[in-house]
Amino acid sequence: MTNNRRDFLQKASVALPIVAATAATAAELTNDNFQPEEFWRDRMTPPDDGKKLGWFVDSRRCIGCHACEVSCKSENDVPLGNFIRQTFYQDVGEYPKVARMFMPMSCQHCEDAPCIKACPCGALHKTTGGTVAVDYESCCGHGSCVDACPYGAIYLDPVAKQAVKCHNCYHRTELGEGEPGDDSESELGSGLGGGEAMEPACVPTCPAEALYFGDLNDPESKITKAMDAAKEAEGELSQLRPEKETRPRMWFAGVALPIVEKVIPTEGESFKGESYDIYRWKEASK
Repeated sequence: MTNNRRDFLQKASVALPIVAATAATAAELTNDNFQPEEFWRDRMTPPDDGKKLGWFVDSRRCIGCHACEVSCKSENDVPLGNFIRQTFYQDVGEYPKVARMFMPMSCQHCEDAPCIKACPCGALHKTTGGTVAVDYESCCGHGSCVDACPYGAIYLDPVAKQAVKCHNCYHRTELGEGEPGDDSESELGSGLGGGEAMEPACVPTCPAEALYFGDLNDPESKITKAMDAAKEAEGELSQLRPEKETRPRMWFAGVALPIVEKVIPTEGESFKGESYDIYRWKEASK
């Protein structure tokens, strides 16, 4: 990928004026806010590369340490107060029988991504393995993608005034792709197949091994094996807000998701630092 956000931010001071963010509210967002299908159809279609990249979050293992967030911020130059990924908390039970649920969250990389449909400048698109990414040469900062995302996973950069979201660390996962026919992996190999050298920054940083990323089409990938093991132990895996019909590429194991779901941002919202206010955990648990 050549549309590197770091490169863009270095040019931000001389960039053209940015269009102001949309004033549309989440309540007003309907299919009428989507661009005509002929405008986004090609961008919704991923490359024919045989890969289906996705995520598996094992909330049974998450300890809420925020290591994934810290590594993501460091890797992607995320400014204070903004988040590409965030871990949400929820307190449950009554003293002395209490528990704290943790749920790491990021872009779902939907197969039927509403952000792509809503983008008026054609910046949001599918890249390797179905990854939903932003073309920073095209993004005008309109903000309609923020209004359209049912998971609050996009924010507008306060400096560049452009949309920012998880891009599966394509600068890492695509860096070590081998030559055609080369199925070898380096010592940093992630089990993605095709000889990729590195995983997204959050995955190897997680001390509890709660995050898995890889090719769902590869039965030998770590993510496929982890999901199969979780299904055998727990039954069917769950997804966030399936009623939105976006066909997300993220699955969850454990009981945390339905409990934490009510505090996860939705259309017109973004991940924010206020989520860590302990009084919000108390309010949300009522």
